Amino acid sequence: MKIAFLGLGRMGRELAAHIVAGQSGHTGQTGHDLVVWDRTASAADELVERGARRADSAAAAVNGVELVITALFGADAVREVVTSPDLIEPGTAWVDVTTVSPAEADEFAAWAGARGVRYAHSPVVGSLGPARRGQLGVLLGGEPGAVDVAKPVVALWADESRMRYYDTAAKAATDKLVNNLSLAVAMQGFVEALRLGHSGGLSTEQVVTALDKSMLSAIKDLKGASVRSADFSDTQFSASLLAKDTNLMVHTSRHPLPALTAAYESLENAARSGHGADDFAVMAAADARG
Repeated sequence: MKIAFLGLGRMGRELAAHIVAGQSGHTGQTGHDLVVWDRTASAADELVERGARRADSAAAAVNGVELVITALFGADAVREVVTSPDLIEPGTAWVDVTTVSPAEADEFAAWAGARGVRYAHSPVVGSLGPARRGQLGVLLGGEPGAVDVAKPVVALWADESRMRYYDTAAKAATDKLVNNLSLAVAMQGFVEALRLGHSGGLSTEQVVTALDKSMLSAIKDLKGASVRSADFSDTQFSASLLAKDTNLMVHTSRHPLPALTAAYESLENAARSGHGADDFAVMAAADARG
């Protein structure tokens, strides 16, 4: 297929690289023709070196393609790039990887339906390491024709056992938010364990050890090294991105989410102190050293 990929942030570059490579461990050669675009032109440099074509504008990127994939910062960026300018031509398939709320996924589905665009939402679950290895969780929901077109492409970065399909884009969006809630709340639990442990005289190392085989073991194993070193510069998932997603969760739920609200405050504090680009484990920065 001729594919346009719009949005080359940290995750977008990893996903687009799988299309350029044209292969994964379970799908073999794809033979896709990929054109890429980002507001920051240099974001495409490595992909172009590997065989992608660079477009000077989003409109140029989508001209004549069969599939458009978007991986943007949020719903406002999707509106600005795609829906407000009526970017995508009727009959084209559009797969949006951007993390959005269920209501926003419904909004984009309605726009696509009115324009004759086949739309599916396909957010991913996981960070940059699994993305690079083609081991992400992949969620896919939307118009059946778009889902059929998307499947072999999104499979390039998926762990097949972690692919989940839904009959609507909104349900795929909800699954993504549930996954990201678990990250935010677990990290907030790690932060509070540090606070409690330090209050009782434990060192950071002793708190980390105490969490072994606990209900917080997974987040301790994932982010323990960063907390021990108090170095959060190896960003796998930024504090600003998780804060954005957390805000979507709070506004989507019909019920209070007090644990998530505490995590949101920690993430916002990190962003306000100039650490929004750091890994979300920076939530623990003030407590890591005891």
